[in-house]
Amino acid sequence: MSRLHTRPSRPAALAGLFGALAAVLLVLVVFAWPPLRSFDTGIARTLHRWAHSFDGVTQVNRVLSDWVWDPWTMRALCAVVVVGLWVRGARHFAVLLAVTCTVGTLAQQALKSLVDKDRPQWQQPLDSAHYAAFPSGHAMTATVACGLLLWLLRRYGVSGAAWIGAVVLAAVSVIGVGLTRIWLGVHWPTDVLGGWLLGMLTVAVAVCVHQRMEARVDPAVAGDRGSSV
Repeated sequence: MSRLHTRPSRPAALAGLFGALAAVLLVLVVFAWPPLRSFDTGIARTLHRWAHSFDGVTQVNRVLSDWVWDPWTMRALCAVVVVGLWVRGARHFAVLLAVTCTVGTLAQQALKSLVDKDRPQWQQPLDSAHYAAFPSGHAMTATVACGLLLWLLRRYGVSGAAWIGAVVLAAVSVIGVGLTRIWLGVHWPTDVLGGWLLGMLTVAVAVCVHQRMEARVDPAVAGDRGSSV
């Protein structure tokens, strides 16, 4: 297997950045900062009007949101990868992926209960969703799943056209699912932004944890985090 050379501080720095941004957004959401509420309302109303005007686009968004990029679809994809990694003998990666996805889901549900933010309410709703609004479960789950799978692909030495294709597919999925949730009127923009930030934070923390575990098993990794898979 090929080696991936990364700076030891990069995942920790990213975790700090995403954590700080998510914390700031969380505070603003909890205290219902007026400019942020105006931002949410303005974008949500505009997209809701468009969604009613372009029924074909709305139907596509519904299929993508409720089936292709649904959290359970993402979890099923990760479960398949976990089994594959376990069978191949990469059990540390299998456990990391399974635990991170589980922790991400639990954290997401806990935050929904704590923040208890109302979802958009419309006279003519286009779709329905359960539980509180913040953070978007679709956005966070897609970010965690795609982020971890990209990291694993890189660890296994995937490069060139295959890597570019994977990055594009992941980016389209993560950005796309967030936009579908706003388009369908079941989330505010800040719900989706919160899901993205918390998802990236989850991935960064998972990578940091893995690097520390590698360093404990092999001290040489402390100077080269890119140990063989």
